[in-house]
Amino acid sequence: MIVLDRVGMTYRADSGPVEALRDVSMEVARGELLAVVGPSGCGKSTLLRVVAGLRAPTTGLARVDGQPIDGPISAVGMVFQTPILLRWRTVRDNVLLPAELSGLDPRRFRARADALLSLVGLAEFADKFPRELSGGMQQRAALCRALLLDPPLLLMDEPFGALDAMTRDDLNLELLRVWGESVAERKTILFVTHSIPEAVFLADRVAVLSPRPGQITKIFEVRLPRPRTPATRALPEFGQLALVIHETLARRPER
Repeated sequence: MIVLDRVGMTYRADSGPVEALRDVSMEVARGELLAVVGPSGCGKSTLLRVVAGLRAPTTGLARVDGQPIDGPISAVGMVFQTPILLRWRTVRDNVLLPAELSGLDPRRFRARADALLSLVGLAEFADKFPRELSGGMQQRAALCRALLLDPPLLLMDEPFGALDAMTRDDLNLELLRVWGESVAERKTILFVTHSIPEAVFLADRVAVLSPRPGQITKIFEVRLPRPRTPATRALPEFGQLALVIHETLARRPER
C-alpha cells in the first residue's frame, strides 16, 4: 500500500537547511498496522506528511497504492494529536465535515456518521457540541471523522499522546476493535507514537527512526497474538520486545 524508496526531506529555514529525513526506505502492506517510534524531532510527522502528499520529498520516491505521490491524496484519513473539532458544530456535523470538503452531499453520509458514532460509543452525543465531551470522547469523534469516507489508508500522528494513561489504553483497544471489525477489509494504518508500549500493543510491525535526520534504524515484527487484550501487556514477549526497541532507540546510528 505504501512504498518509500530512499526518501529524504530537507527544509529551508532562515538559519539554513534542516535535514528532517534521510534515505528512508520501507513498505507497508495493505491492511497492515505499522507503528513508527523515535525521539522528538526525528521526522515522524514529516514522514506522515510525505505519505499524505502534503510535503514533496527532497529526494527519493513515495508511492501509495502503486501511484507516485505528486500532491495531496484523497484516499486517506488523518487523525492528529489534538481532535481539532470545530466548536460551533455538533459532533455529528464535525464527523460529516470531510463529505462537505469533498463537495459531496453530507446528507448521503448521515447514516454512516451515526453508525460510526455508535461503533465508538458516542451515539447519544451526536447532537452535542465538542465542549460537552471529554478529551477521549473528542478523539473518538475525530477518528469517526477520519473514517467517514471509508479511506483505505489511515495516518495517525500521536493521536492519543495528550490523553491520560487510562483513556489512552481504552482508545488503543477501541482503535483495534474498529480496525479489526472486518479482517478482509482492514485499513492500512501508519501510526506515529512516542510510546514504545503503545506501538508494540497496536502494531504488526514497529519501525524505529533515529534522531534527526530520521533514518530507519530497524523494523521489528510483533508476533503477539490477536486480538490484543489488556492481558497482552502482561506477556513476557511484550516486555521483551519493548525493551529491545528501547535499547535500539538508545543507540545512535553511525553517520
